[in-house]
Amino acid sequence: MPAPATLAAFNTLVASLARSSRPSQALLAFRDMLARGFPPDHFTLPPVLRSCALTESAALAASSHALSVKLGAHGNLFVASALVQCYAGMSNLPDARRLFDGMRERDAVLWTSMLSAYAQGGQPEEALRLFQGMVVAEVQLDAVVMVSLLLACGQLGWRRHGRSVHACCVRMFLGMPLSLGNALVDMYVKCGELEFAERVFSAMPRRDVISWSALIVGHGLNGRPDVALRLFDEMVAKGVEQNSVTFLGALSACAHSGMVDKAYAIFEQMKQRGINRELKHYSCMADALGRAGRVVEAVNLIEEMPCQPDEAILGSVLAACRVHGEMDAAERISKRLMSMSPAKSGYYMSLANIYSDAGRYGDAERIRGFMKEVKVDKLPGYSSVELDVSVSESKNV
Repeated sequence: MPAPATLAAFNTLVASLARSSRPSQALLAFRDMLARGFPPDHFTLPPVLRSCALTESAALAASSHALSVKLGAHGNLFVASALVQCYAGMSNLPDARRLFDGMRERDAVLWTSMLSAYAQGGQPEEALRLFQGMVVAEVQLDAVVMVSLLLACGQLGWRRHGRSVHACCVRMFLGMPLSLGNALVDMYVKCGELEFAERVFSAMPRRDVISWSALIVGHGLNGRPDVALRLFDEMVAKGVEQNSVTFLGALSACAHSGMVDKAYAIFEQMKQRGINRELKHYSCMADALGRAGRVVEAVNLIEEMPCQPDEAILGSVLAACRVHGEMDAAERISKRLMSMSPAKSGYYMSLANIYSDAGRYGDAERIRGFMKEVKVDKLPGYSSVELDVSVSESKNV
């Protein structure tokens, strides 16, 4: 294909590649454009910055930011919004906020970009604080804003605020957009309001894999594995394509209900359908085995899986070792945990307690003595009670 001959043609090419999930090619086209002497403008930079975020090219993002300042384009609202989204997409929220605060003029797109960045970046309190600023600034609210608010409410477990946002959505929108319906289901699930989640799900005119997966995960995590697995089978019957999140919800439901054989069958389905089995899926499978007392199988699964285990999966299996008295497995797992976090006292104490439970008091004392030798102290525990105006905290030694 011949190279574009004008700036407008290059802009069209870069934007098209960025929109079609080909960010690496978009950045190559941008480099080619610069090499041919075409200076970028405020139409070029937004898709370039979006591509930098998608490819996690921090160095290129910084260079593009510097170029926008050099060209005087950083004050353009579209470029500024793209810069905020770029830094937020790379989890650099402080720089995103500095850019936001430095803008003399802010439109709804810029406010919404910053709000979405906080909500998706796991900072719900900041998201709600920014929303208060949007209300004061009389920014027009749309479905994207509502989705971010619902995400923040779900992360905080604020069901009352979530219901208020839901009521606002009913007043604002005649038909419920799919993204908003999914956000409502997700919010109610995270707040433990499964009945409301089901009502929203049933009333949605259209559902996709996100809608189904949110409800399956919700039922699985809230002690209703039978409903989760029924929805999983119903999803298959309706021909809805499942994804890794759907399988994670089904595996979690099996783990919480002790259905190890069903978990194995679902785990194998992932392989048959070509869905990548990630660490979180192996973690659910190991949890199911551990809860059922099949600890040795759980340890073998961890040692044979293609990815490196983290402390969470090893810690859950170690807890199962103590419950079911699997001494050999406990020693193998403890050694790995201690090598990963040699300063964390909890792993030493877990092994010492397992020895004590088995009547091996000499080995338990040996572990405690080793802790003193390497200067690993047992951390005190804390408990807190939330009062009307304050939080009262006590120390448990």
